[in-house]
Amino acid sequence: MNKLAGHISNIEVSGGMSLVTVKINKVVSLKSIVIDTPETASFLVKGQAVNVMFKETEVVIGSLEDHRISLQNRIKGKVTAVEKGRLLSRVRIATDAGEIGSVISTASAEKLGLQEQVAVYAMVKLNETMLLE
Repeated sequence: MNKLAGHISNIEVSGGMSLVTVKINKVVSLKSIVIDTPETASFLVKGQAVNVMFKETEVVIGSLEDHRISLQNRIKGKVTAVEKGRLLSRVRIATDAGEIGSVISTASAEKLGLQEQVAVYAMVKLNETMLLE
């Protein structure tokens, strides 16, 4: 499980849901969709310290090319390790937000040419992120 600490910097509410932006540091912000609002969840307050968590299997890895896709959570980094298995590979990525782990197919890891020091984006759908106080 990936876990990054930050502070809530923005909350957009629609109906019973909130789109929460968490500032991890000066460079990295992540978004999460929460089925709660500031009225129903006391931790949904600007400035509140939270942890953003997401599974390694939810991290998409892309090259530094311009990806015209809907993923808003994109963190630039460099591969620090690749553990290749027959079917799946575990990839470690050093980013400005901290280390991020990803589990992708070995075929995809090979197609992307993933090895140490390769520059990549780690991307996560906003509905796959969880917020914890």
